[in-house]
Amino acid sequence: MTSAQLATSVLLLPLVSAAVIALFLRRAGMLASVISVLAATGVAAGGLMLALGGARDFPASVEWLRLGSFSLSLGFKFDDLAALMLSMVGVVGLCIHVFSLGYMREDAARARYFGGLSIFMFSMLGIVLADNLFMMFIFWELVGFSSWLLIGHWHEKQSASDAAKKAFIVNRVGDFGFLLGIVMCYWANHTVNLSELAALSENHGLVFSRLIPLLLFCGAVGKSAQLPLQVWLPDAMEGPTPVSALIHAATMVAAGVYMLCRIDVLMVPDALTMIMWVGTATALYAALCAITQGDIKKVLAYSTLSQLGFMVAAFGLGSISETHQHDGVPHTVAYAVGVGAAMFHLTTHAFFKALLFLGSGSVIHACHHEQDIFKLGGLRKKLPLTFATFTIGVAAITGFPYLAGFFSKDAILFLAFEKNTAVFAVLAFTAVLTSFYMVRLWKLTFLGTPRSESAGHAHEGGFALTAPLVVLAILSLVGGYTGLYPKVFDGIFDLIPEAHGSAHTIIFITSVAVLVLGASAAFALYAPAADDSLQQKSPGLFGSLAALRVSFDRVYDYYVAKIQQRFAMVLNFIEQIFLAGVIVRGLAGVVGLLGLGARALHVGNLNAYVYWFLLGIAGLWLFATGVLPF
Repeated sequence: MTSAQLATSVLLLPLVSAAVIALFLRRAGMLASVISVLAATGVAAGGLMLALGGARDFPASVEWLRLGSFSLSLGFKFDDLAALMLSMVGVVGLCIHVFSLGYMREDAARARYFGGLSIFMFSMLGIVLADNLFMMFIFWELVGFSSWLLIGHWHEKQSASDAAKKAFIVNRVGDFGFLLGIVMCYWANHTVNLSELAALSENHGLVFSRLIPLLLFCGAVGKSAQLPLQVWLPDAMEGPTPVSALIHAATMVAAGVYMLCRIDVLMVPDALTMIMWVGTATALYAALCAITQGDIKKVLAYSTLSQLGFMVAAFGLGSISETHQHDGVPHTVAYAVGVGAAMFHLTTHAFFKALLFLGSGSVIHACHHEQDIFKLGGLRKKLPLTFATFTIGVAAITGFPYLAGFFSKDAILFLAFEKNTAVFAVLAFTAVLTSFYMVRLWKLTFLGTPRSESAGHAHEGGFALTAPLVVLAILSLVGGYTGLYPKVFDGIFDLIPEAHGSAHTIIFITSVAVLVLGASAAFALYAPAADDSLQQKSPGLFGSLAALRVSFDRVYDYYVAKIQQRFAMVLNFIEQIFLAGVIVRGLAGVVGLLGLGARALHVGNLNAYVYWFLLGIAGLWLFATGVLPF
């Protein structure tokens, strides 16, 4: 089997799985779940074979649609970046599928759920492998549909149904800008093929614009939940916990960052600066919001928002240039570390965030769907394996030395330190908050004594629930060691560890300091209790942070109720009264009256014809004598 055939098989496997489940297995939950997991296994195995096989050249794309001079093609772009992403999506996706076997065992709609997982995997793989922006947009929209399907899996619950619609609608806002950016890119450069755009850039034939990359960035703002379109992501927690892991770790939210790295050649300094500050603001905002959360999944949701902000900020920070002396002649070398740092953190984040979400799923499953961390506690002894793996995930995300998150966060902090001091300060403070709210979550969930009956009767799940935790914990331990990856990071692995001795030392000290500071504050402030210590000791601060969390929803609610709805009523009035009433029905009425008059001329009565004849003669006489003005 050639590499192209293997890539096609990897892409189509989950689609075939979804089709078989939807057409034949809607009532066979067990068989549907087995087929979906087998498809995910094939994707993971095929993705690793492609990544490790070394083949990167694929046949040219195939024309799918032609309208005049415009053609839409479908094809694969499989380079080191795609190889990394495909491997990560496959491995993490498989872990989530296996976990779902245990978590969704008793669900009445298990077949529909696993069918949704398969179509989600197909959609994400299409984004990863797409060789042009139009093809990427098709799968981009399929990801939106898949998220609606899975977030609203428990559609009989109103909150889940509302969350699914919210995610779908908010993403359409960003996707509208994304589509405009694709159209503008095609209009300016006559292509949206990623390889052709890169070639144009190398040959100085690319048309650069601030507007094109910023419009394309709108798609990432929606999918990767950046300010101000972040409001859908916390609500997406209404879906099953494995869905939360899939959306927040390896697929939907990762798509926005991956897309940015794909269009790096289109970026201009002004656009990168805007992207950098949006990511930085999102990282800080989400970290502040996480502090007041009591729902275990929503703490992790805001954590995801914050970490995505780190990735977007890293991309926006761009490149670093260094000048070296060679034979007495200065040479300047540019390291495109923005892409490398963003993808590095995206990859390690996928490991430890999937671990944390699945760990929370293990807790929720064991505690009979109790999600309030102030009603948990004492689970260290009840769920020893979950506790151990969850602890590794917390250590990784807080930047514990030599775990996965330590290396990738170091890369971003170093890049910020070199490029923008203000961004470095904000991200370092955000790292303190990350350590604070994650240690708070860990302590309240696992330490102390059980604070509810459900926590008191918790017990570890079976193999399907625990095996993925072990695999992801191992990846969270070793995922920061760069020898495991294809050479995709464009010099960042050479630059970061050996960079400017003093700067690297500063970053190392900063990373350890923010970890210790945040963790110490959480241990000092929070005792395992049924109430929030921060709310008790500082109600003003707690209230301000809580208000910050709901501020965007309030603004959008006001806009929809007071502005959009009223504007819609005005448009409806114009449409019903003026367009439909005056123009459409009015013209129809005039034509009807003319028709009545015409029929009156042909009644078949001789006396009537004589009267009309005399009236016509009188009219002609008045016209001839000039009495009538016309």
